[in-house]
Amino acid sequence: MTVRPCLPWPDKRLRIAAQDVTEITDEVRQIWTDLIDTMYAMPGVGMGANQIGEMLRLCVVDASEEGDQVIRLANPVVLHASVQPREHDEASPNLVGVSAKIKRPRAVTVRYMDENGETVEKDFVGLWATSVQHQIDHINGKMYFDHLSKVKRDMLIKKARKLRN
Repeated sequence: MTVRPCLPWPDKRLRIAAQDVTEITDEVRQIWTDLIDTMYAMPGVGMGANQIGEMLRLCVVDASEEGDQVIRLANPVVLHASVQPREHDEASPNLVGVSAKIKRPRAVTVRYMDENGETVEKDFVGLWATSVQHQIDHINGKMYFDHLSKVKRDMLIKKARKLRN
């Protein structure tokens, strides 16, 4: 089990879009394993590779109640998003101690490469959809608080800085 440290905000790598994965290699599988171990240790329901300093378009999601249904995604892209929103309290281990209610589409269809190198299109609903969108944001160099107004975002970051000091 390898739990990796999460990059602290405002590390520049959290704002850089990660590189596409061209094939599923042993290195990619090891990064996925590290992401899974780190995600479960938080505990959380998803993690993007750049959160631990790996600049590849890789993420993992497990929004199951049992915490035993992890999905490994490479190069995920949202193909379709529902009009109906879902609000959820989101946070990140990169900005410890704060969270915010974020509205995202309740359901999404995502295309990604799975652990076998196969292209998959899958529908995600509820917390699964929220987590997948949150992780795609991460590997695109975007943080959950970017969905907030400037005033709310500034207050959240200020609060996190106070907690860190």
